[in-house]
Amino acid sequence: MRTIVKNIILLSCVFVFGFCNVQNQDIAFDQPNLTYEGRIRFRPDAAELSWSGSSVSIQFKGSSISATLQDLDTANYYNVIVDRKVISKLHTDTLKTKYVIASGLSEGIHQVQLYKRTEWDKGKTLFYGFELPGDAKLLPAETPKKRKIEFYGNSITSAYGNEDTSGKDRPYGYFQNNYESYAAITARHFNAEYHCISKSGIGVLVSWFPLIMSEMYDRIDPNDSVLKWDFSKYTPDVVVINLFQNDSWIVNIPKNEQFKNRFGKDAPDSTTIIAAYKDFVSSIRGKYPHSSIICTLGSMDATKEGSQWPGYVQTAVSQLKDDKIFSCFFPFKNSGGHPNIKEHHAMADQLIEFIEENIEW
Repeated sequence: MRTIVKNIILLSCVFVFGFCNVQNQDIAFDQPNLTYEGRIRFRPDAAELSWSGSSVSIQFKGSSISATLQDLDTANYYNVIVDRKVISKLHTDTLKTKYVIASGLSEGIHQVQLYKRTEWDKGKTLFYGFELPGDAKLLPAETPKKRKIEFYGNSITSAYGNEDTSGKDRPYGYFQNNYESYAAITARHFNAEYHCISKSGIGVLVSWFPLIMSEMYDRIDPNDSVLKWDFSKYTPDVVVINLFQNDSWIVNIPKNEQFKNRFGKDAPDSTTIIAAYKDFVSSIRGKYPHSSIICTLGSMDATKEGSQWPGYVQTAVSQLKDDKIFSCFFPFKNSGGHPNIKEHHAMADQLIEFIEENIEW
């Protein structure tokens, strides 16, 4: 009898000890069950998230999940998206930190996505991996999306200040949410994989800083001119280009430092402007021989009544003589500052309609 009791006690202790010491599961950044979107640089120890709209997703069966990240600045923010609903905004620290990004989830399968709201001038974030409870189950990645779309743009495409309701158009990352940009909204509508190559202040001929789009568009790390993106890794069905807003301002400011650097004393004439736009679109066509390309502009004052800039785009498109290159313009929103979320949704509605009417995926 004593032997039986001892065995029962021993088994009970083993059970309790084992239960209490179920180890959490580390899901490393390079685990094949994770899904990335955007141009991601993979370092030996972490995935490097730079571009607006870059994201990493995981599918699992469990009630909670953590992520380990380290920011190289202090201005980046991420959306935490659970089962395709944004549940919180995460501000990443410059210390390597494990964050509980979702907890108390219902029983069953969940999909969690970390989505970079901010653009690359706010710095990079290192993603080291997820952590699941010991009783959770990591599931295979979702079936890859059949459609792909890529955007090249400036602050409008980046979603600069789209959550700033003060009317002050403040530059802080807190007010920027690329998830609610016209570009990301359009991608989600078509359930398309999304790449966003954008930077506030950038132009085709001239920017508010030394770099122009033709010098940035082929980089994997926007700050590194040596590390080039491998375009064979991602071939979009549709490319959308929304540039010229910054050019339209700076060409009229001869005292601007970047004006002087690019043009000297004389502003470019229409022939030079059109040729530069054609050259950039031709560079995109060279990377993607079969993609549809939509050349757009707006919704800020480059498309206001009387502006010459939509005409420059139309002329360039016409001269390229390519039946898979289109033009589509967002009307001037006729209000100050950058587009807010409501205005981004209006732009997305227009772009979605244009794609549905003109492009076969």
